[in-house]
Amino acid sequence: MTNVAIAEDEPYRPEVGKFPPIDQALSYRGELVFVDHANRRGSLRIEGAGMFYRNDPHPFAMLPYGIVRYHGAPADLRDVPLGTVLHARAFLPPDPKISSVPVLPVNNRKKNAGYSGAGTAPAENHVLLLEDEPSYCQRVGKVWKLKELEIKNNQGMIVASRATKDGRDGDANEEAMTFDAATRIWRGRECLGIDDLIAEKVWPSEGKKAFDGQPVFLGITWKPTPGGVFTRFHISDIWLDDTAMQRAAQQQTETHKAFVRSRWMPAVVDAVEYGKFGRAKVSATLFGGMDESLYADFKKGSSAMMNAVENTLKHTHGAYGPSHMASKGSILDVIQTEDDIPLGSSGIQIQFETDLIIEGIRPGRVVRVCPGNWPRVNVPREEYLGSGSPEERFPTPDIFPKY
Repeated sequence: MTNVAIAEDEPYRPEVGKFPPIDQALSYRGELVFVDHANRRGSLRIEGAGMFYRNDPHPFAMLPYGIVRYHGAPADLRDVPLGTVLHARAFLPPDPKISSVPVLPVNNRKKNAGYSGAGTAPAENHVLLLEDEPSYCQRVGKVWKLKELEIKNNQGMIVASRATKDGRDGDANEEAMTFDAATRIWRGRECLGIDDLIAEKVWPSEGKKAFDGQPVFLGITWKPTPGGVFTRFHISDIWLDDTAMQRAAQQQTETHKAFVRSRWMPAVVDAVEYGKFGRAKVSATLFGGMDESLYADFKKGSSAMMNAVENTLKHTHGAYGPSHMASKGSILDVIQTEDDIPLGSSGIQIQFETDLIIEGIRPGRVVRVCPGNWPRVNVPREEYLGSGSPEERFPTPDIFPKY
């Protein structure tokens, strides 16, 4: 059965500079098979109605305000291992002229791709939300309930269904997934292997065991499957309790916090009030999906820097780091909206004043902002545009040295 959910008969295209409503997004699930982390894009092998292994990798790009979540925590694409099965909520490209992935006919999701079936190459390839299985389950309030296990030589099959903890949807579809000796079992603060559970007599060394709906969180990947099975996913991780899942989220959160502090917080410019001799007051809304402690660093009266970035969030001004050409100044105010906050937005607007505004800071444009207490570091060469031209996003072979 296809896992592609169609939002509308007529696809919705987001407006540039505005956060789109999540209920207009197309939903699909697929295996991460390629990542270009510097350009916030990659490819998914999307689950459709046909043979999964025949499905071509389908390119996607993260929207500037697009959110990645891994292990129930904020993440960057570089944090997610290849092979991970991810849930996507995606749209048509807001501006096809500057899309970093192929622009397809708007009805491409309905086209049949031979053995793959329909839905494996949707035109909605600009992602607002990309999340792994534990993140998805926590967001929708579900867990995996184990039904039965069959094991031999530390590998086998688990039958489980995704359902609410209270069992209200007990008729949820069951799914058979493989596991093997590389599958990690997380219990409290422990990381166990299949052989540990066998030694504890929690699992048998061979044969079947019924679980009667034991609730767990699962990490899901895909591996080639013998026997001509069209689609069968693989279990990479099993979190047996909330403590184990919370520890995984905490570790990922700390990884992402360090990453954002070194690359700066992304935001969209709402308005610019120009003064004399380069002075300006800038209103900008910080993007969402980050840990609360990062937003807490934006304080009224504190110093800050703001630099223009491209839609892939690459810095566009500065030859050796984001602070080279950034506009320096102070935060005049921090305003938290009380309205419904769309996904992608933090609902936090800062008002920033600088005495020398750079060209790229304009209404509707994306910027990155660094509070004064964050470290000033230089980003690697592939993460900024020396000339500021979008054409530089995707280097030619000339990027390599001449030996």
